[in-house]
Amino acid sequence: MPACKDHVDRKLMDSEHAFKALLTSLPKPGGGEYGKFYRLPALNDPRIDRLPYSIRILLESAIRNCDNFQVTKDDIEKIIDWENTSPKQVEIPFKPARVLLHDYTGVPAVVDLASMRDAMKNLDNDPNKINPLVPVDFVVDHSVQVNVTRSENAVQANMELEFQRNKERFAFIKWGSSVFQNMLVVPPGSGILHQVNLEYLGRVVFNNEGILVPDSVVGTDSHTTMIDGLGVAGWGVGGIEAEAAMLGQPMSMVLPGVVGFRLSGKLRDGVTATDLVLTLTQMLRKHGVVGKFVEFYGEGAAELSLADRATIANMAPEYGATMGFFPVDHVTLQYLKLTGRSDETVSMIEAYLRENKMFVDYNQPQHERAYTSYLQLNLADVEPCISGPKRPHDRVPLKEMKADWQACLDNKLGFKGFAVPKKEQNKVAKFTFQGQPAELKHGSVVIAAITSCTNTSNPSVMLGAALVAKKACELGLEVKPWVKTSLAPGSGVVTKYLLKSGLQKYLNQQGFNIVGYGCTTCIGNSGELDESVAAAISENDIVAAAVLSGNRNFEGRVHPLTRANYLASPPLVVAYALAGTVDIDFEKEPIGTGKDGKSMFFRDIWPSNEEIAEVAQSSLLPDMFKSAYVAIRKGNPMWNQLDVPPSTLYSWDPNSTYIHEPPYFKNMTVKPPGPREVKDAYCLLSFGDSITTDHISPAGSIHKDSPAAKYLQQHGLDRRDFNTYGSRRGNDEVMARGAFANIRLVNKLLNGEVGPKTIHIPTGDKLNVYDVAMRYKAASQDTIILAGADYGSGSSRDWAAKGPMLLGVKAVIAKSFERIHRSNLVGMGVIPLCFKPGDDADTLGLTGRDRYTINLPSKIHDMRPGQDVAVTTDTGKSFTCTARFDTKVELEYFNHGGILPFVIRNLIKE
Repeated sequence: MPACKDHVDRKLMDSEHAFKALLTSLPKPGGGEYGKFYRLPALNDPRIDRLPYSIRILLESAIRNCDNFQVTKDDIEKIIDWENTSPKQVEIPFKPARVLLHDYTGVPAVVDLASMRDAMKNLDNDPNKINPLVPVDFVVDHSVQVNVTRSENAVQANMELEFQRNKERFAFIKWGSSVFQNMLVVPPGSGILHQVNLEYLGRVVFNNEGILVPDSVVGTDSHTTMIDGLGVAGWGVGGIEAEAAMLGQPMSMVLPGVVGFRLSGKLRDGVTATDLVLTLTQMLRKHGVVGKFVEFYGEGAAELSLADRATIANMAPEYGATMGFFPVDHVTLQYLKLTGRSDETVSMIEAYLRENKMFVDYNQPQHERAYTSYLQLNLADVEPCISGPKRPHDRVPLKEMKADWQACLDNKLGFKGFAVPKKEQNKVAKFTFQGQPAELKHGSVVIAAITSCTNTSNPSVMLGAALVAKKACELGLEVKPWVKTSLAPGSGVVTKYLLKSGLQKYLNQQGFNIVGYGCTTCIGNSGELDESVAAAISENDIVAAAVLSGNRNFEGRVHPLTRANYLASPPLVVAYALAGTVDIDFEKEPIGTGKDGKSMFFRDIWPSNEEIAEVAQSSLLPDMFKSAYVAIRKGNPMWNQLDVPPSTLYSWDPNSTYIHEPPYFKNMTVKPPGPREVKDAYCLLSFGDSITTDHISPAGSIHKDSPAAKYLQQHGLDRRDFNTYGSRRGNDEVMARGAFANIRLVNKLLNGEVGPKTIHIPTGDKLNVYDVAMRYKAASQDTIILAGADYGSGSSRDWAAKGPMLLGVKAVIAKSFERIHRSNLVGMGVIPLCFKPGDDADTLGLTGRDRYTINLPSKIHDMRPGQDVAVTTDTGKSFTCTARFDTKVELEYFNHGGILPFVIRNLIKE
């Protein structure tokens, strides 16, 4: 038995806290102490030295929170024995140090908290028990849209429109920050949450009332992983899980495997961090890292800037990992100083992490750590590339782009195909744009956006884009006026260094004026295309392209009219905007004609790494970060003028189309309802592979003929006031109607027709998904969904689980689930079932027109995590599925009808 086990047993008899003896003072060099901390080396257990750094953070959290109730001695032993336990899919509790929200997911979270207060009152209990118990950082960044572009006044104009559209939501957020404890709100116009988290909110080490703890965070956005580049353990969770974490509940998670990724060498000249992350995404997708941590190490990792690391960490959801983690080293400490953290804070962080064996010193010999599996990459092998046209992991080397585009036109309809007939491929759509003759072809770029936390936090690629614009201006090249260009930085720091470098004016000349500080094109807030451009695309069935420096390019996400969407580095965004098409070989074909009439090529406008580094050295200063974030704390005039009532219970307005009291807790009883049988359920929808949360719960524009549009019109709204689904996530009536409202939805029940409709099986009627679901609900008939692999991939969205639940969906039967989405389904009481390997709807002959009975035990204590469940149909078929309740805690959620009723009943017990 390991030494610590005896130690644990003795301490549990003597003290409530098993590890009090590990509490050690961390002295300051000049006298006094920084605080006390739980010192891992004091366990005297050699297994800790072999643990990946990311697992050590889980271990420290478990030790510090060990009360032998929520966190037990057995949980600590599981983590210490990670090499042996992680392959066994054991569960552990985890309590993050803080929670990160943005307004799309934060508003419904605050709506739920407000509604939970009402539920507590209705159950004759104290509503004030519903309160965040850990710090909550709420960044309002998802509501700005690219309405005004190519204007010096674009930022102000777009912010005014943002406040006009969202005044009620913003006032609700401000109310929440005033009545709920521990909630810091970063107001609109400040930046993108992940960049703000990296530059300002990330603590690396917390001083929590004299106890030093590693910073860790869960966020209601899948790209929360960006903070992993700073050595902070962070990942995305559903809004439902985040609410439970806020309320002090431990997150139950499967102890993950950790893929060790060794990086060597250096990036070649002209190769960007974006090229690197797209390469890693493809490699890791191929390796298979879903549900795992990826930990980067090696001399190549040591050479990467913090911004490059953050770019890699950011796209963990795209490569499928829970985290893409870089342990803290000297590069991290330099970045903390650059971004304005005080010298004393940085000294405390270094001292704590060194003392607790969480710091990597590449100047010292490295201890061998254990990993689940290993990968390696020589950075010198990375080449310029982009990804698309429909998925982030479909990487295309730049030199192969023209051939790949041609293949996409030829290929049958799919992730790499548009099925454009040969005779149609050279079609030219001529039109008039603002009085000028214009034309579009297949592959013409109509949106070019420097956007997204992935890249705007990285000065090297942002300055690279500005240098491309400068060289283009000097050579007489310019972007066609009908290309919708935009620049949406992740923080005000970007503007400061672009202005100091003197390069912003060149971006402006090419149409890349700053349009706002927030998440824009990457989440579908790209605004409308000019009517003449939109008509040319629609009337001529043009496969138009968007090129963006984002992390997501799923079909229908960026803009309804751009069927081809490519992810690229910011400098490549400018290059493709100048070329005006993705149908180009940059090595052989000119990008345009210069002022002297000569052909200009890609090589003529591409800056060297040395040029970029030189500008960065002279333009990026710590004072820029300090002043930008002082401004955040002051707020902005529009935000400061919002007036909110001080009441602890929210006064719901029944006529509001933004904030509506949800129905989750109506008729709730103190006793849990227990497992529910699913009997003779109809199939609401039947899907193939890779159905994303964008398909299930769109974030973008509300189509004029959709059920949500009809609801808003019935409430007196004009189409111009619809706003987006994302902005209306505080209203369950809108969001239930928006479930499966994606215009690119492919439902097998429709036999090849694409769109947000389905078949009402009893009558054969083809209607909107919402209308069919309401027919089934009115007849008290259960429904299920059939799906293929990777169901629920993409952004973490609680509404992708809440929406189907409100439609009456009782279960989803899929080949596999994306991690966060499966968790969200469980959190809303929807049963996630997995076909057995080799089975799917097609091999089992399930047409979707059968009726399905799912045989579950009637008592929760008769169920166990991951058990087999028999499913039968009215047509005589029978098959076995795995019930994806992965932990005992998830079975408890199911017993209670979801995680939020579980939390309420637990608080009542207390």
